[in-house]
Amino acid sequence: MEAVRHALFRPPVSRVVLLADVVRAAMLMSVVVAGVGWGWIQVAVFMLAVLATLIPRALGLRASLDLCVGIASLAAAWSNVFDLYVLLPGWDKFMHAVLGGLIAVLSVVIAQRAGILPPTIQRPGALVVATLVLGLATGAVWELLEWAGHTLIDPGVHVGYQDTMGDLAADGLGALIGGFLLPSLTADPPEPAAPPCSPGQAASPHGPRELP
Repeated sequence: MEAVRHALFRPPVSRVVLLADVVRAAMLMSVVVAGVGWGWIQVAVFMLAVLATLIPRALGLRASLDLCVGIASLAAAWSNVFDLYVLLPGWDKFMHAVLGGLIAVLSVVIAQRAGILPPTIQRPGALVVATLVLGLATGAVWELLEWAGHTLIDPGVHVGYQDTMGDLAADGLGALIGGFLLPSLTADPPEPAAPPCSPGQAASPHGPRELP
């Protein structure tokens, strides 16, 4: 837990990390805006999106993956507010593929950290299958949440056999692509470059020498 706390609250070490933090801040502000303008159901959607944006930060994953998860989560949440999934043909399936693939990759990393799955370098082929399975599983959970929302809360939530099957197919495609990209997406983030030495502190085999 200490490592997670340190990862969550560490200062940004690059511009990409800073951009990812800006997206996280925008997501938190969106929770308030959604609550004022659209009610508690949209607040619940945005809170799920906030959780998604915190996971890569907490796991200490590379900044590019962190930023992609944040942008995709923010876009998905606001698309729900403005009914873009209905207004833009194909947008629903595109977002399912992108966000479903990213969530599947995060699920694999969590399973690896828990010791359930092996490191990526050991079994890359098996992990492609695992990413696909986890992508379909998390997609199925989301479809169940949509069904529960339609049945118990708001009949306006769009559900249906064709829609569900298409969403799961898009989730699976995104997860499959994420599985093949897993080695690059989850590679250790590069260490920040060391500050350049001043002329009087040039490195030597015997270590830095003191200035007179």
